[in-house]
Amino acid sequence: MSHDVKQMIENGETVLGIELGSTRIKSVLIGANHEPIASGSHDWENSYVDNIWTYSLDDIWSGLQDSYQNLVADVKKQYDVKLQTIGAIGFSGMMHGYMAFNKDEELLVPFRTWRNNITEEASKALTELFNYNIPQRWSIAHLYQAILNKEDHVSEIDFQTTLAGYIHWQLTGEKVLGVGEASGVFPIDLETKSFNQNMINQFNEQVASRNFAWKLEDILPEVLVAGEDAGTLTAEGAKLLDVSGELQSGIPLCPPEGDAGTGMVATNSVAKRTGNVSAGTSAFAMVVLEKDLSKVYPEIDLVTTPTGNLVAMAHSNNCTSDLNAWVGLFGEFSKAIGADVDADTLFSTLFHQALKGDADGGGLLSYGYLSGEHMTHFEEGRPLFARSSESQFTLANFMRTHLFTAFGAMKIGMDILLKEENVKLDEVLGHGGIFKTEGVAQSLLAGAFDTPVSVMETAGEGGAWGIALLGAYLKHQKQGQTLEAYLNENVFGNQSVKTINPDPEDVQGFEQFMARYKKGLSIERAAVDNL
Repeated sequence: MSHDVKQMIENGETVLGIELGSTRIKSVLIGANHEPIASGSHDWENSYVDNIWTYSLDDIWSGLQDSYQNLVADVKKQYDVKLQTIGAIGFSGMMHGYMAFNKDEELLVPFRTWRNNITEEASKALTELFNYNIPQRWSIAHLYQAILNKEDHVSEIDFQTTLAGYIHWQLTGEKVLGVGEASGVFPIDLETKSFNQNMINQFNEQVASRNFAWKLEDILPEVLVAGEDAGTLTAEGAKLLDVSGELQSGIPLCPPEGDAGTGMVATNSVAKRTGNVSAGTSAFAMVVLEKDLSKVYPEIDLVTTPTGNLVAMAHSNNCTSDLNAWVGLFGEFSKAIGADVDADTLFSTLFHQALKGDADGGGLLSYGYLSGEHMTHFEEGRPLFARSSESQFTLANFMRTHLFTAFGAMKIGMDILLKEENVKLDEVLGHGGIFKTEGVAQSLLAGAFDTPVSVMETAGEGGAWGIALLGAYLKHQKQGQTLEAYLNENVFGNQSVKTINPDPEDVQGFEQFMARYKKGLSIERAAVDNL
């Protein structure tokens, strides 16, 4: 087998996907059957400099090069071959944020990441101007805030892009973005699959009195959809990525994408009426829509799939942190009584208790708000647990309540889509640590959304694998085969998938819990204001 893989590597029949996440730069090399054959990673952290969350250009390049070199070393170790050519490459990164360059390709101000909540004034003004929700982290909100702040650098802007777009540009010379990534920069016109020209005109009129030398369309990248040619690796680009000088130029690149789009690809949820839930420290649900929403909701962000279909995103800042802390407390107790239990057993035992609880969690209430929660309008968080004297205070109900509340804020956003907008959803794919204990969080989420929830074997592969699949789609694209068909037929056809349908009792129980959750928000407010 390794001999076949060695030949595949030597013949350039592989695809490389690299994703720059907020804590890790992950590189994944996949073979002809789309399965990972080697990987490398580099851990990094953002810095807080002059009240801005940022990553320096030095950190970006040294991190990218290190992650790639670790992949090269893995290839050498496993297959005893030098990585010199690759069938296709794709880059993905955390979406949004602000990278602005002058005509000499110099970064004008340090990279402002999606984490910065410094654009509230711009976000509100643009949402009103466009009648379209423009969250604070979007690139256009960062640009407009810089204009409102009268920052000197704005007049010098020649090009504005995202992290993935910047790396792609430096390696290929092409100023392009995949449409999913572009949808977090500026609203997309679903007909043209490009930036919305009417809104660009509105923006230009809004800033006309400032007399900038540029118009918005002049400084934004070109938008491409999945499968379109996005340029090739230049000789300079090859040296930038591979400091050892082994990698050859001329390798095709797919359009650079954002982490939301690569997550959709990695979970095979790019088709209309499908969705995916990523649940970790934070949680977000993404649903591919059949039509526009009827109005603007501040709780719902609109982005697109890598093929330009509209996606509604319900994002909550908090998910598993408080739940994990409680499990940790039970771990300390077991250790204290001399029954040291490993983490997997601990999580599995406690999670399975939740299935034995009362449907609504027995009247218990909890908020896992370790940080603020925009979905329920809290600028800070206070994790808390409350119960009435009539509640059923059992371990099963306690665990059920904490699993319910991990999805609580996200459910408020999903209820807007499913109940107010009557969005149709055939299936949701769950991925993230909370689904590791088989069948527990999955069945409760099915109850929360009243929709079948599936979990796949490969759900843990993540965004680097997702962008590698987009590179493979570019390379192998058959005439007219859609991305949805490509993923279904070529990638996920033999995947083992476990699906759980909603239990009517769970659906009703979750609704009862949510009524309590909404009523109890005043308790959380009192905690934030007084503790």
